[in-house]
Amino acid sequence: MATLLEMAKEIVTAHAQTTPMTTTELISEIQMVHAVLLALESGMSVESESMPAADATTLTIKQAFKTNEVLCMICGKGGMKTLTRHLNQAHQLKPAQYRKQFNIPKSQSLMSKKYAEARKEIASRMDLGANLEKARAARKSVIKKGKK
Repeated sequence: MATLLEMAKEIVTAHAQTTPMTTTELISEIQMVHAVLLALESGMSVESESMPAADATTLTIKQAFKTNEVLCMICGKGGMKTLTRHLNQAHQLKPAQYRKQFNIPKSQSLMSKKYAEARKEIASRMDLGANLEKARAARKSVIKKGKK
């Protein structure tokens, strides 16, 4: 009969054939599957909350927010341009909750650096800053008229 590590390897190999994974993701998945198999073998109940979070929690902010991609500090998933949708769908978290959990400063964007730069470039080409100033000025004049 195969050992637990061999079974974990087979499970992760099958998963990796259909899903592209980095080396770090492969290692953490092997660890997680092995831990689940150990728990099942010993008769313990298997809950996702009780499983170790692998190497995802050891990511630093610098490692998580790269130039071309963002990695989730909860599950370690990478290859994303922005975290907002992933946090909501996979972890049911709002960006503010995620920032608080990992002490991420508000000045740190939850998107890759290149994606943020591209968005800034588009906004400046469309002159969105001027439109914002016009809207603020219009709102101020409405407020002033309402106070008179």
